[in-house]
Amino acid sequence: MSLFYATLATGLFLILCGGTLILNYNCSQVFLKAFPRSKTANYILMACAMVWFSFKILNLGPADFGAYKYILLSIFLAITFASFYLVPDFLGVRALAGIALLIASLLLDAAYMQDPASRLFLVSFVYLVILLALILGGAPYLLRDAINWFFKNQFRVKLLAYVLCLYGALLGYVALNY
Repeated sequence: MSLFYATLATGLFLILCGGTLILNYNCSQVFLKAFPRSKTANYILMACAMVWFSFKILNLGPADFGAYKYILLSIFLAITFASFYLVPDFLGVRALAGIALLIASLLLDAAYMQDPASRLFLVSFVYLVILLALILGGAPYLLRDAINWFFKNQFRVKLLAYVLCLYGALLGYVALNY
């Protein structure tokens, strides 16, 4: 993926998220409040994260423990399936954190060793996402608490939505000017 497409896709995604919060406040509130404990989200997100990470394991090179990739894959799959029975609470949030880290890897690869200083707008956002993913992966209940805190006051949600839209528009502008 090129830096142009990575930045543009991230900007459009942020605009979509912010626009959804602005235009469908009530639907967004219902969806986001139900998300942390949703069984459907658990299965869909865990399946996506499992397939993507398994693919990454299977494509490991010799310098990255490639000789042990089948052992690593079996350990990873055992942990993944055991998590459904041993830690079923907030499994969708943990899977979302994993997917966010996998996407961050793609975005950082696209920005690696690129000349424009404006790539830092994308990279700064990606590092913020990585930080949030690590926090939510370790303490997934914090997402539930954050969602409840945001939706206690409509102004907070609107402010977050406009910030997402504005930063998405900034990323789109930056992408179109590479």
